[in-house]
Amino acid sequence: MIDNLLLGLSVAFTWHNLLFAFTGCMIGTAIGVLPGIGPLATISLLLPITFGLEPTTAIIMLSGIYYGAQYGGSTSAILLNLPGEITAVVTTLEGHQMALRGRAGAALAVAAIGSFVAGTVATLIVAATGPLLTAAALSFGPAEYFSLILLGLIITTVLSQGSVMKPLAMIALGVALGLVGTDVQSGQLRFSFDFPQLFEGVGFVAVAMGIFGISEIVRSLEHPESRNGSISKVGSLWLTKEEVRRAAPSIARGTLLGSALGILPGGGLALSTFASYLMEKKLSRYGHEFGTGAIEGVAGPESANNAASQTSFIPMLTLGLPANAVMALMIGALMIQGIQPGPTMVEQQPELFWGLIVSMWVGNLMLLIINLPMIGVWVSLLKVPYRFLYPSILVFCAIGAYSVNNSIFDVYLTVLFGFVGYILGKLECEPAPLLIGFVLGPMLEEYLRRAMVLSRGDPMVFVERPMSAILLAIATIALVAMLVPAIRRKKDEAIEE
Repeated sequence: MIDNLLLGLSVAFTWHNLLFAFTGCMIGTAIGVLPGIGPLATISLLLPITFGLEPTTAIIMLSGIYYGAQYGGSTSAILLNLPGEITAVVTTLEGHQMALRGRAGAALAVAAIGSFVAGTVATLIVAATGPLLTAAALSFGPAEYFSLILLGLIITTVLSQGSVMKPLAMIALGVALGLVGTDVQSGQLRFSFDFPQLFEGVGFVAVAMGIFGISEIVRSLEHPESRNGSISKVGSLWLTKEEVRRAAPSIARGTLLGSALGILPGGGLALSTFASYLMEKKLSRYGHEFGTGAIEGVAGPESANNAASQTSFIPMLTLGLPANAVMALMIGALMIQGIQPGPTMVEQQPELFWGLIVSMWVGNLMLLIINLPMIGVWVSLLKVPYRFLYPSILVFCAIGAYSVNNSIFDVYLTVLFGFVGYILGKLECEPAPLLIGFVLGPMLEEYLRRAMVLSRGDPMVFVERPMSAILLAIATIALVAMLVPAIRRKKDEAIEE
């Protein structure tokens, strides 16, 4: 472990990796502060830039954007009552109430400190558990990987909001998009509609940019009132002794809860913040203050949020499975660089694996420095009219899409997926399961076909191998647990009618 961490230090502390880590943290904080943009859209827009970077440098920068957004999202939530990120929704409940009482600075300080502590602990958890999971995953065969990927897709569905069928439909659509192009084994074209540009499949950048970038801009323009509001005064950033005493246990509990839930596929980030808030409300001796500005309601969820964002890297790095849509983008960025995340990554790319882990701690330290002394900068950023931001973002989308293959077809495809993303938003369908299905679909097919070839066409291989059978059993239980309440609701509605 010490040798590996020293290797990570030698990678993370090179001047260019430090520079790009700082750049990622700055960009992440900025887009976290600005409501309506988010890390998904930003990372998808910046994917073309990573082509010219070393893989380790690229993933360090994108990671900085990811957990930087978790820090920055609390700023607009506390000062404007507008969450810059979905994970900051819970922070508005107590953080803005603290701002109204003149304690905005204390709320921002406890959010930053809690995030730093949680990020540091979660990074140690990633460093300790990553190699262990990698060693276990090396014993997996095609059948186990197929069952594991299927379990990930089903849990993504279970943790999604809304009706049961919508996330299932999004995953199915994502898998179908992932299968477009030339079949590697047979050489047959699938779903290409005779477009030569689709013979190699649908571009990951076009899908990500369109669904999360362009569609988000259109939705923000449709509701300009959601970006306006009066900014609360920040005040002193110093916490009182009483606030420190009350916040410390909440930070510890939020760190542990977020670290555990962040590994879950689908909605681990959002789930961790809501679960932490409910836990603090139940355990705190000051539960009667919740809703009026209880500091525990900021410290716990913000710690859980950042811890979950760090541990969500564990399944991506060790198993090659995304815990959320941002991790799917990370896998896409690595695959563009010719690197397949998974169990062999620790042995084949040790500099990337350990350099990224050490850079997480470096990034958290940078974010602590960036967020508190520079709070005035982020407050000023909240005053920038959105009409000055979106034209440059659209131009950047077009340039980025074109630069992948120097093809105008990719620009048209990005616009098409932007329209698709907008329609999905209108239909209240979450696009994140679509992207996860798009990334995992080809892998699901590959391991299915490998398992069937090795078993000579016997499907019983998936239940005869113990680990595969256990994973399928868990997936079945999760699916049944999701479907039964929905079926009961429909029966109750039919009886009432």
